[in-house]
Amino acid sequence: MLDTVDPNAPATQALIEGMGAAVVLLDAQGVARALSPAMRALIPALGTGKLLTLVLRDPDLIEAIDGVARHGGREVIELIERVPVERTFKIHIAALPGGVWRSPVLLTFEDLSEQRVIERMRVDFVANASHELRTPLASLLGFVETLQGPARNDAGARDRFLAIMREQGLRMARLVDDLLSLSRIELRAHLAPETPVDLVGISREIVDSLTLMARGRDVTLTLRAPAAPVRVAGDRDELLRLMENLVENAIKYGKRGGEVVIDVQDGPVEASVGVRDDGPGIAPEHLPRLTERFYRVDTAASREAGGTGLGLAIVKHIVLRHRGRLTIESARGEGATFRAVLPRFEAQRAG
Repeated sequence: MLDTVDPNAPATQALIEGMGAAVVLLDAQGVARALSPAMRALIPALGTGKLLTLVLRDPDLIEAIDGVARHGGREVIELIERVPVERTFKIHIAALPGGVWRSPVLLTFEDLSEQRVIERMRVDFVANASHELRTPLASLLGFVETLQGPARNDAGARDRFLAIMREQGLRMARLVDDLLSLSRIELRAHLAPETPVDLVGISREIVDSLTLMARGRDVTLTLRAPAAPVRVAGDRDELLRLMENLVENAIKYGKRGGEVVIDVQDGPVEASVGVRDDGPGIAPEHLPRLTERFYRVDTAASREAGGTGLGLAIVKHIVLRHRGRLTIESARGEGATFRAVLPRFEAQRAG
């Protein structure tokens, strides 16, 4: 066993860089001298020669590192990062032999993000599902009781009630599907997608798949996009879901006989896709809450249109997972524009 550890020694650095866990070695001044590959992947902003406290500015972490460096021993703390997405780490801090007034410090990071998300998802799923499923379930049970009793021999009532029961069943199926989709996206929120996806290509695919739905409301779908591909770093299935939700909403809640415009724009660092309708618009007081789960501007209209109240929440979480942002512009009588702004694939790779 070594009496002292020199953080600058090649052998010490090679040892740290060969570890499978997320580990960083700090010298007595708190500068990172060696990082394992897992550590570099976990916190890309932290590199050799950087002061860790300038990258991770949590006061509790800074205090714990300082205490261990000064007095030796070990400490375990939990760190929650809020941006760009919420991540939770358990950090093991241990002093190493060496130094005069302060010791080198070894930090081992354990990523608890997925575990915490699963715990929160389980609680949220039960609470949300039980609340939203209560009404259609009560409706189904009421119709079943009626068909078993007063309407037992009424063929007209039976056909009418069965049609309503089918709609309620489909509503519950859509709700469960959306809840599961939202849970899957949240589960992977801390993993930014890295595959190139062409926004122009998926926009054309969505226009083709929703043309029939648009015709049902006499809505014209218009795609405005560059001739060349516009590539972002993304998950193709999730971006298709994002586009589908935005265009479906524009068709459902826009003006009957109106136009829905899908607009793809390219830029040096970011690209975007926007969906604009010419419907009644959204009052300013509703805009900040539109992406909340189950928030509806008009509950009756939303349910009549088959909405679950989760579409824009799914869109928001997809955008966050892609390290982008969602903008919403609307005014009464002037329609609404929803735009997802995402990092370009080439710009992300260059970064």
